[in-house]
Amino acid sequence: MAGAVDGPAPDPRTGHGALVAWLEHLTHERRASPRTVEAYQACVLAYLAFLTTHHGGAPTVADLGGVSAADLRAYLASRRTGERPLSPRSLSQALSAIRAFHRFLDRRLATPNPALGLVRGPRVKPGVPRPVSEDQAFGLIAEAGEDLDLPEWAAARDAAVLTLLYGCGLRISEALSLTRADAPLGEALRITGKGGKTRLVPLLPAVREAVDAYLRLQPFVLAPDEPLFRAPRGGPLSPRHVQATVQRLRGRLGLSERATPHALRHSFATHLLGAGADLRSIQELLGHASLSTTQRYTAVDAAGLLAAYAKAHPHA
Repeated sequence: MAGAVDGPAPDPRTGHGALVAWLEHLTHERRASPRTVEAYQACVLAYLAFLTTHHGGAPTVADLGGVSAADLRAYLASRRTGERPLSPRSLSQALSAIRAFHRFLDRRLATPNPALGLVRGPRVKPGVPRPVSEDQAFGLIAEAGEDLDLPEWAAARDAAVLTLLYGCGLRISEALSLTRADAPLGEALRITGKGGKTRLVPLLPAVREAVDAYLRLQPFVLAPDEPLFRAPRGGPLSPRHVQATVQRLRGRLGLSERATPHALRHSFATHLLGAGADLRSIQELLGHASLSTTQRYTAVDAAGLLAAYAKAHPHA
């Protein structure tokens, strides 16, 4: 927030002063992360700079209440076609930050601007999942289990977590939410995912064996309600550790940056689809609320099919 808060306190009646007040609100009341606050600050500073040029002077709070839908569309157009044009996704994020700023002006500074609700953001195409191949997924799991830089129990832990991601399609948070009472694992696992939605995930023998191997080796005495996967000093394992582990392993294996923990979940779905599983079943296994989210994997499978056709067909 350095650019907005250095120096004497700005006049709260100015746009700049309102921005400072909003950033303070985000930081101290909403407890937003520093990265989020920094991103919001950059978006609104660019917006205020445009209005300054557009109207020939720095806007006051009252001026911000009078910004028209045409003004906002002109700003978005300038960011779409300027020297450093924004992608539709970045433009949508910028618009979201501006709307949040104006909501603050409405609720805290009594300066509503209903006209801005007429502006619609750019259409953002959902990203296509980027899975890894079966060999790459197996390679990551095997490399984790044989990591000589770690104690044997920690290598078994990392292999068990990655096996859960690929073998069950779990999110990192879901795998790390398992408690000591969940192990040894049975034929299926009840998982509570996003939005508190519960699903039942069948378990392959390889998944149970990986978790059992970790359970035999881990050195801690755990209460039934404590997290199953532990850090070196005995605390709960963090998502950041799993991400760093995969980053380290993919470097050893020469894999691209696409090889992430979440890519293993994508791979679970894509490989099931390629083997003939139907979308509804995959939707249930992944815990997607909407089938349209699961349908993204059909694009991945179709791309793989075309690549295989182009490689193998005699006339390709």
